[in-house]
Amino acid sequence: MEQLTPRKSFTTVTDLVLPSETNPLQNLFGGELLARMDRAASIAARRHCRRIVVTASVNHVAFNRSVPLGSVVTIEAQVSRAFKSSMEVYMDVWIEDRESGDRAKANEAIYSFVAVDDTGRPVTIPPIHPETEEEKERYDAALRRKQLSLVLAGKMKAKDATELKALFE
Repeated sequence: MEQLTPRKSFTTVTDLVLPSETNPLQNLFGGELLARMDRAASIAARRHCRRIVVTASVNHVAFNRSVPLGSVVTIEAQVSRAFKSSMEVYMDVWIEDRESGDRAKANEAIYSFVAVDDTGRPVTIPPIHPETEEEKERYDAALRRKQLSLVLAGKMKAKDATELKALFE
């Protein structure tokens, strides 16, 4: 199976924050942002494997900055690592200043997806070959995150989580 680069899955979703999507402080609801990220991440995951994908987990979300009413929000998503049938998608969320047009990173998130066939059974997906330094860092960290999730879920023994153990040795 051919290796693909994270760039092949790169997805950009840009939208405007409307009044019906904000809380009493006039900032985008967190749930609205989560839904937008889920859509962007699912497109990136599908671009990677060209299969039906389902959200397996929301591994990390950092709401570092509020997103005000009227903001232009851009979500950049790409697959950071592919496993047998699952993949991790890393997202950066940017907001654009209304007056200057300057972009600032507001949030980031990591979602996991599983590729499935028409009956919902997991299917094998192509591996990822990271190219840039950032892609390589995210690729390496994805295995540690997966091992941590498996250990916490009781599906892997801590002694077998070699990538996690290496952090502490």
